[in-house]
Formats: sequence, C-alpha cells, structure tokens
Amino acid sequence: MTAPATDTSALARARIVRIETIPLRVKLDRAATGSTLKLTHRCTIVTRIHTDAGVIGECFVGNDEELQPAIIKLIHTELEPLLVGQRVAAIEDLWALTRKATEPFLRDRRVALRAQAHIDAALHDAVGKLLGVPLHVLWGGAKTRVPVVALGGYYRTTGDLEGLTDEVAELKAFGIHGLKLKLGGKTPAEDAERARTVRRAGGSDFTLAVDANQGWNRQQALQFISMTRDLDLAWFEEPCHWDNDRSDMAMVRAISGVPIAAGQSELSRFGCRDLMVANAIDICNFDAGWGGGPTEWRRVAAMASAFGVSVLQHLEPQIGLMMSAGVGNGMFAEVMLPWRDPFFYQLIGNQKARPFEDGYYTLPDGPGWGMEFDLDYLESARRKD
Repeated sequence: MTAPATDTSALARARIVRIETIPLRVKLDRAATGSTLKLTHRCTIVTRIHTDAGVIGECFVGNDEELQPAIIKLIHTELEPLLVGQRVAAIEDLWALTRKATEPFLRDRRVALRAQAHIDAALHDAVGKLLGVPLHVLWGGAKTRVPVVALGGYYRTTGDLEGLTDEVAELKAFGIHGLKLKLGGKTPAEDAERARTVRRAGGSDFTLAVDANQGWNRQQALQFISMTRDLDLAWFEEPCHWDNDRSDMAMVRAISGVPIAAGQSELSRFGCRDLMVANAIDICNFDAGWGGGPTEWRRVAAMASAFGVSVLQHLEPQIGLMMSAGVGNGMFAEVMLPWRDPFFYQLIGNQKARPFEDGYYTLPDGPGWGMEFDLDYLESARRKD
C-alpha cells in the first residue's frame, strides 16, 4: 500500500500522471444460479491512478466478463487523456468530465458507466491516502463496524433444501448472521418453503431477506408474501418484472407492509429518484460499480434520506462496507462467502481469512479504502486472453 502523504497540502497540489488497469478473472467453484441469472466466473478490474505526489489511488470493482475489454479500452483511449494533468482533489469536476463518455447515443452505456465507476473509486482512494484518512471517516461516519448480510441461497439442482440448511450453518460459523435468499425462479409456494427452511435453520435472530431478481409478476409476489408473513422478512428485493416494476412494487409495498428494496438495476440517481417518488421502495441498493461510482452512490444516499429511504451498496463489499458506514441512512452491507467472491477474501492481502464476528465487519483503519493487495494472487488471477 502506498504510504499516505504527510504534507496536508499534498491533496491540493496532487495531479494525475497515468492510469493503470489490470483485468482479473477466476472460475467459481460452482455456478451461482438465480431466477434470471447464472454466473460461472467472477471478474473485476484493478484500477490504479498514479499521481505526481507518489500516491497511487487503487480499487477494484466487479464487472461482466464480456464487457471487460471494452471497459479497459474506453478508460485508456477516452478517459485517461482527459484526466492526465488534472487535480486529484477535483472529484466532482472529474466525475462530470468522465460522464461525457456515456453520451454517445449508440454506445452500450454499461461500458461507459462502469469505466467511470472504476476511475471514481480509485480517485476516492487517492484522496483518502493523500489525507491519511479512511474514507468512511472522511465522509463523516462514526461507525467502526457494520452489520452484514450475505447474498446467497442460489438454486441447487439437487438437495436444494438440505443445501440451504447447510449454507445457513456455514454462514453462522463464518460470523455472518444474515442471508439474502435468491428466489423468483420457482413457484411462490416452492420458494416460500425455501424461505421457511432458512428461517428454521437460522433461528429468530437471523436476518432473512429475499431477492427475486425481477422474476415474478405482482400477483406472484403478493402470493409469496401471504405465505411468509410469519417469517419476519427484513426486505423483499426486486419482486416484480422489470417492465412495470415501479407501479407493481408500489402496489406490493402498500398491500404487504413488507419493506421493498430495489435500485441495483438503475443506471443513475435519477432512476433511483423515480423509484422513491413512486413510493416503490423502502431501501435503495444502487450499485456504485454499475452506475458511475461512489460519487453517484453518495448522491443517491443523500437524496434517499429526504424520502426516509435506507441505502445499501449492491455487493462489492470492498467499497460497500465503508460507503454504508459513511452515510447516516446506511444499513447492512452485502457480502458473499469466499466461493462466490474470491477477490474480497484473496486479493485484499490485509483481509482476515474470516473477517466477520457476531454478524459485523470491523472497518479497516488504513487510509482510503484501507486495502493492501496480495500481488501474488493478483498475478495468478490476471486475465490472460
């Protein structure tokens, strides 16, 4: 890890020299299957922003395997020429500058948004390192630890219910006391039994949320809730099909009384605003990695506070833990078990093998994102094609 600068004016003077990108790709031990998705690999790009102060801002954010080459090309051909020579501290101005890459009408905006997110996350790290302060402290957060819930409960081809029971036991042994269960790929009755299995295995104090990944219509979502009213669901995420989700989720929320979460499928703060205006959500889980970076996520969090809406970062705990701790309406941070998120556990060299205790994660006290990379693992996971 680059040592923080000792000169307090270093941040004001520091300028970007060059940008480095390293694509990583690893095969998962088993496929992660939800109602509308199936993942076999975990991919990310390590982005490093080199400064003339000798400090390197660095971070990694997950991305789709097929988009990696296009993201890297855009960073180096379009964004890097704009950013070299710019002041590191000018994060808002640099965000606006990189946002221009999303404007070409025929471009896949996912590529430009994710390229912007990589730059933005690394810039925040550089600012924290230049000031010698962890980002959640810089943002005003007083928390030293954050409650976590694991994304999991993927469908198994055999022994699904037994597998869920084993998974809950594994989570609790690992120090994680909550699960966001994948559903929406079976009938409401079948998935209600899956949720009931998790509640039995976890006990009454185990946090149970569910995520349909937009797999059901409104009637199916309400049917599921009617069958699980006694399970004390923490929230129901993306219960309804994408094409009418604002209206349908608002209806499900009003009728059921169960907290509704959505936002990861939105590409900007404006989409999240529309969810809130429609009274469709209680929790916004906008994804900084998919939507332009931590700068945009923090705007969403500030806006959500005016609606009485809580916020999560969708996955990516290497940034989500600090972001959740850095805002007043942050709640849980989302994590995964090592088989599903090998980078969080192996790429971060100063990460404990089991970093959770009693359902909480203790935040790092190093500057920026507080990460030190395991360079041997980085090289072993480097994408070769």
